[in-house]
Amino acid sequence: MKIVGLTGGIGSGKTIVATMFNELNVPIYIADIEAKKLTNTSKVIRKKLTELLGTETYLETGLNKKFVANKIFNNKELLEKVNAIIHPKVAQHFNKWIKKQEGVYCIKETAILFENEGYKDCDFTILVTAPIKERIHRVLKRDETTKKEIENRINNQWSDAKKSNLADLVIENIKLKDTQQIVKKTHLFLLKSFRK
Repeated sequence: MKIVGLTGGIGSGKTIVATMFNELNVPIYIADIEAKKLTNTSKVIRKKLTELLGTETYLETGLNKKFVANKIFNNKELLEKVNAIIHPKVAQHFNKWIKKQEGVYCIKETAILFENEGYKDCDFTILVTAPIKERIHRVLKRDETTKKEIENRINNQWSDAKKSNLADLVIENIKLKDTQQIVKKTHLFLLKSFRK
């Protein structure tokens, strides 16, 4: 099965685009959701994160998100160490998942496809973009956060310009109707290309 990597910065709408592919019967793997599950269920991850960040890393209910976010979002080195603990486990999980899927290709939606060189394992890559103002507006509506926190997260991620140099396709996600049309066309193009 071919792998299509799908990525985009916070608030770009990459998960909406993934859902559109799923509606066309394409299996989708949302790395962020799986990473969150694994962070709470994997004893190895729990042990390593606690050793790295301290005893406040986990609450009885699971990961102490606010504590971890405050620790890593202005500390690139720490963020990289956390990613180095979680990402290999997510990669293992994805490899098990893909063996159970049917179809010509699947979508692997991940926030840092290019940053961690995950794109090298993909047969095709899609970058979802949107204007910064629009992205901030979407995240403010969706999450309990501040404009400053969102800007910090955006500044921690690679710029769209840097990512578009590596992407096979860039979808500017402003109007949902237009995005849906692009997804349908892309799906047909991928089916044709991968079946050759």
